[in-house]
Amino acid sequence: MYARLGLLVLMLGFSGFVLFAYGYSRASYATGQHLVPEQPVPFSHAHHVGGLGIDCRYCHGAVEESDTAGMPPTSTCMNCHSQLWTDAPVLEPVRRSFQSGEPIAWARVYDLPDFAFFDHSIHVTQGVGCEECHGRMDQQPLARQEVALDMQWCLECHRDPAPRLRPRDQVTEQGWTPLEERDELGRRLMEEYDIAPVERLTMCTTCHR
Repeated sequence: MYARLGLLVLMLGFSGFVLFAYGYSRASYATGQHLVPEQPVPFSHAHHVGGLGIDCRYCHGAVEESDTAGMPPTSTCMNCHSQLWTDAPVLEPVRRSFQSGEPIAWARVYDLPDFAFFDHSIHVTQGVGCEECHGRMDQQPLARQEVALDMQWCLECHRDPAPRLRPRDQVTEQGWTPLEERDELGRRLMEEYDIAPVERLTMCTTCHR
């Protein structure tokens, strides 16, 4: 009797541990999804992108040529803020950075583990819109991690990239709506942009190098 009871407790404990580990791996505090890290300056994408219409590439200039999107130098900020809001207290870190030459210590919002390789340029130049990963930045007062960034999420796109593609000149457009059926457009763009077959996109070495 005691042996059966012990076995039952062991099985329940193991099942509970598995369920806990599964839940934890998908919780926001584990994946970072929807979390908003504190920044030295509360930069609002909603204002700059949504309100002023600034293109993503104005600040993230390396996104079409590099694996990283790149962070703007303080001089980019000062192109406007040497004339606008010049005495605003909230912009003191920007002015101090510009005067000292020390870059602003922005906190990373999207931070992949070292064993996963992601190339911004290959995605952007082959029609994957910024919105697919970053969500509607024009509606985010403070930048947040929009998606979980787990392996399952990446593979869902690599197994069926067509519905997530758009013309290259619309990659940075927020709230873009296709003029034709999305899957049909995506399949045509896969051929036009010579995107690798799904078998290659889902190879381990594509992301783990």
